[in-house]
Amino acid sequence: MHSLDGLGWDPFFDQQVTNNERTRWTPARVVWEGRDRYRLSTGEAEWRADLSGRIRHEATSRADLPAIGDWVLAGLRPAEGSATIHRVLARRSCFSRASAGRSAREQVVAANVDTVLLVTSFNRDFNLRRIERYLALTWESGARPIIVLNKADLCADSEAWQSEMAAASQGVPVLVTSALSGSGMAAFVDAIRAGGTTALLGSSGVGKSTLINALISDGRQVVRPIRDGDGRGRHSTTSRQLFCLPAGGILIDTPGMRELQLWDAEDGLERAFGDVELLADSCRFRDCSHGGEPGCAVTAAVERGELAAERLASYRRLQREDGFLRARNDEGARLERTRKAKQIAKAVRLQYKLRRR
Repeated sequence: MHSLDGLGWDPFFDQQVTNNERTRWTPARVVWEGRDRYRLSTGEAEWRADLSGRIRHEATSRADLPAIGDWVLAGLRPAEGSATIHRVLARRSCFSRASAGRSAREQVVAANVDTVLLVTSFNRDFNLRRIERYLALTWESGARPIIVLNKADLCADSEAWQSEMAAASQGVPVLVTSALSGSGMAAFVDAIRAGGTTALLGSSGVGKSTLINALISDGRQVVRPIRDGDGRGRHSTTSRQLFCLPAGGILIDTPGMRELQLWDAEDGLERAFGDVELLADSCRFRDCSHGGEPGCAVTAAVERGELAAERLASYRRLQREDGFLRARNDEGARLERTRKAKQIAKAVRLQYKLRRR
């Protein structure tokens, strides 16, 4: 088994633990998460874990609950091989998305991640607009992105695909891999070994599980073929897991994501679309929306062929989506404060009535 240091423990987390907490609880990392069930690792053993009543009561949303990669303080029960999570330590980074549905909430995909490998493949899944979305969320999370173009064995001219990726990647490293042929796997392993805690993210069917199978000796991941009709993948991974790899490095695998809504990604959008932001500095108006205003340097670049119209459309669409989501969340927070204030006022009135009797 691995020590706490081997799991990513460092002074950032250690300084959060008080002396009193050290005598009562044990630091551990969430290495498996699935439907409110957890497994923790203390470096010497793994433990089935549940949540204390206090954590459930104080959590204002699911984002306050433990997620894969989190460091927690837990009370261990060695005779049962189980534990209770009493506290979640502050996160250094957090990859989040908006949950599906009309009432969007923050969903933490992975916590305390240093590097994110964004996996796509040389088939119908290849989508520059999706990569731009992933990049925005990765930059917002505080992690470093690396793009992985997998299934190179399916493509006879990978250079053409890589040239398409150049504008969207904006200098982000791009790895070309094939788990089946082994090409590019040495660079893939090196990226994980040097990346601290690395999360593997991508849509279903891009080959994430096959890549992991090539890294671990027991082949514990289940690989399912993509559908013949449309080239889309099936879910092979249904829970989030953290692996300490034999070659070195810590890897978090997540289920394939068919839908990826932004979550508070204003800064991430600026990083992902650095070329558009640089052009926007030369616009005549500071609040230019790049939709046809006079003196717009961005639309002028499109007209000159220096910026793809599709990339500008993607930038504007993601900006609108992020702004709408933030406005909706602000309104939701206001309504929640109003609801709680009414509950308090009602409780106070009831207390006065009881005193008068």
